[in-house]
Amino acid sequence: MSQPLTLSRAAQLIGVSRHTLQKRIRDGELAAFDGIIGSEELLRIYPDVKLEESGIFEEAKPFAGFGSVKCGRERILPTKEILAQRLFGQSNELADVRRHLARYHDLIETLQEKVATLQRTHPSADLQDIARTLDEGLGAVLGSQEPADRVAVMDEVLRVVAAHVSIKPSGREFFVEGSETILEAALHAGLAPSYGCGNGNCGLCKARVVEGEVRQVRDFDYPLSAAERAQNYKLLCSHTAVTDLVVEMVEAETPADIPEQQVVAKVKSVSPLDDRTYLLHLQSPRTNRLRFLAGQRVTLGIYSNRGDWRGEHAIASCPCDDRNLYFHISRAQADAGDAFAACMFAGGVHAGDAVNIWGPFGSFVLRQGSSRPLAFVCCDTGFAPVRGLVDHALAIDTAPAMALFWAATRPGGHYLARQCKAWAESLDDFRYRGIEAADTTTAGRLAAASIAELPDVAGWDFYVAGAEAFVAEVAAALRATGVAADQIICDHP
Repeated sequence: MSQPLTLSRAAQLIGVSRHTLQKRIRDGELAAFDGIIGSEELLRIYPDVKLEESGIFEEAKPFAGFGSVKCGRERILPTKEILAQRLFGQSNELADVRRHLARYHDLIETLQEKVATLQRTHPSADLQDIARTLDEGLGAVLGSQEPADRVAVMDEVLRVVAAHVSIKPSGREFFVEGSETILEAALHAGLAPSYGCGNGNCGLCKARVVEGEVRQVRDFDYPLSAAERAQNYKLLCSHTAVTDLVVEMVEAETPADIPEQQVVAKVKSVSPLDDRTYLLHLQSPRTNRLRFLAGQRVTLGIYSNRGDWRGEHAIASCPCDDRNLYFHISRAQADAGDAFAACMFAGGVHAGDAVNIWGPFGSFVLRQGSSRPLAFVCCDTGFAPVRGLVDHALAIDTAPAMALFWAATRPGGHYLARQCKAWAESLDDFRYRGIEAADTTTAGRLAAASIAELPDVAGWDFYVAGAEAFVAEVAAALRATGVAADQIICDHP
């Protein structure tokens, strides 16, 4: 019998991306009903796949690149307690199946006895045929050597390693792996759940568990009301999934859903990306994390004996790891009057320093609901917000293709070229082009010429970041080629 699989589970078992399966469904190659794929249908399309080698149990590796942020989950086993509960649950399911089979077997034997009795008292050809059918059918079942459904078997194994979570009302899906909490797994998957401290104190991450079983893995102080407990509300930051879950959860859909916050973070490190760009790594406290969408900006401020130094900077990471915030701070920003950047290049920012963060703000974020391929076009440190957007796009795994065009207005200005090349080499349907130019306007023209090489340019969503002259040049060129205005999302300081 074919095993029903969700799209996410099928992709994980076979070792392909969700959008690969979605494309095959759209093209009519793969049959699916309401997002469910049968295991037999999956093997029909991938008959040669070796499930044990598909990578579902391998540890996820970060992409090469200085300052790389690891968004993927490490595929490690859950705790012994969670494993025991999941195995106990599967044992109960197996016991139920065996009980049902035993009852069916007893029913067939009872029918055989009744038919034999009737045959002795009222012999007939029909009764003889029924008796023969029962004997042959039972013998065929008991003597069957039919191979097991390989996908179904691996699905059962995977259920022990990772629990599947479906979100209402959005329909999004993700997996809880290792010792993750449900909140951590949701963030790693690129979702934007409501939460605050992430430490069991504020209660903003409470959600109703509609189906499935959870287990508390962290202490919490927030008091759920009697009504909330009766409706099975849980704090996502303090619980993990024991079984597959269906959860009602509030998610941020637009920047307007993210409140402005003030967070005091510590400088984890300041390291050079090149001779004119620093990578600033800030870490927020466990009890007060910054909630944001990939691509947004914040104001950074640091106090010193010489005053209050502030500047507006894009977050160069995605919310996959919300405590660790990365920024690309350039000398050009300092020369343009950014006080925070000037303080950094004057040697005024050190590991352990406290940095105030105000925000987030800005609408340079991935558009919800679009199934178009994504093209990122940036100049100089316009790569910073793009870095976060690419990480986010990889986490949610919905884009059919991605392209990155990075222009630099000085020699060696592609300070994370190794990271970009690693994306292009490691990922299917990802292309990268580094562009060198003398100024931002020329960079815009050269980037526009490179973009024209994309197939069906009007069918892409474009995210353009950099100096105002660069953004204007690229946006004008895109509109001239027929790209709709709502498919061009721009950001510049």
